[in-house]
Amino acid sequence: MPGGRTGGRGAAATKRFEASEEATQREEEQEDDGDEDLRDGGVPFFVNRGGLPIDEPTWERMWRHVAKIHPEGETVAQRIRGATDLPKIPIPSVPALQPSTPIPERLEAIQRYIKELQYNHTGTQFFEIKKSRPLTGLMDLAKEMTKEALPIKCLEAVILGIYLTNNMPTLERFPISFKTHFSGNYFRHIVLGVNFGGRYGALGISRREELMYKAPTFRTLSELIFNYEEAYHRCWHVLKKVKLGHCVSHDPHSVEQIEWKHSILDVEKLGREDFRKELERHARDMRLKIGKGTGPPSPTKDRKKDVSSPQRGQSSPHRHNSRGERRLSGEKKPAESKAMPDLNGYQIRV
Repeated sequence: MPGGRTGGRGAAATKRFEASEEATQREEEQEDDGDEDLRDGGVPFFVNRGGLPIDEPTWERMWRHVAKIHPEGETVAQRIRGATDLPKIPIPSVPALQPSTPIPERLEAIQRYIKELQYNHTGTQFFEIKKSRPLTGLMDLAKEMTKEALPIKCLEAVILGIYLTNNMPTLERFPISFKTHFSGNYFRHIVLGVNFGGRYGALGISRREELMYKAPTFRTLSELIFNYEEAYHRCWHVLKKVKLGHCVSHDPHSVEQIEWKHSILDVEKLGREDFRKELERHARDMRLKIGKGTGPPSPTKDRKKDVSSPQRGQSSPHRHNSRGERRLSGEKKPAESKAMPDLNGYQIRV
């Protein structure tokens, strides 16, 4: 009967929607915990969990994945692995930054170094980053990144950016995460927001030049975020959510955890003006927290000569932030519009 067929199609559509919602929820949990292999725009990417040097199973899995995602398939993997005359890749040097060098120039030098490491296109993240680890553990991992000088992805670049700016007590650092939608898939990206002298900018790495470094020239946090939104728009991506963390401690031996998402802003539910207000509210929260002395401890005058190696006894206390303290802007995910241009199925991955 026609009615029965219609009802069947409706039930099937409901199940597909519920399955999609469950999959999205799982991805959110994976992103938060950092304990599972993730998906980037519908394409899975793996994490090397065995450390360095890379073990044989992880190495072979990486090349199988390269063969799947590269346009030339198995051919490119065989060509690279079978080559005997591959050029020697220069190892980037960690920038030697003098205290007298202006902060904006130091940020430019750090960004050049991050970019020289190059973006990791293999589909396997070489360094395992668990967001729940204390800051001291993440800084040890960042030090290993500088030693190995391997290509990195955006989350690794954020950790590296924190490590390389720890000796800049007048520079505040905080994570900024983006969730976008394009051609039926979701994409996630993260950068390290910075604030110097009341001006906002960011450090990071991306496949797209306009989605990583931003010089500290933006007067407000909302101006910075809207600049990223415009860059996404040029890539045919629709910005869905923005997650903002609080300022990160300058103490590399701090045992506190990075607060990755103090504010979670649903762009569509808020509307333009409310979105701007929430961004500025978050900026005020960060200023107040620092002003009250409850923000990240910066190196004292006695430690400025050796900021990189403070005593363990100077560790900063744990933050007492719970999930209940985070401001949520709309918890229920709206249905996504599919009216994006097909572009022959090409995925613009950022």
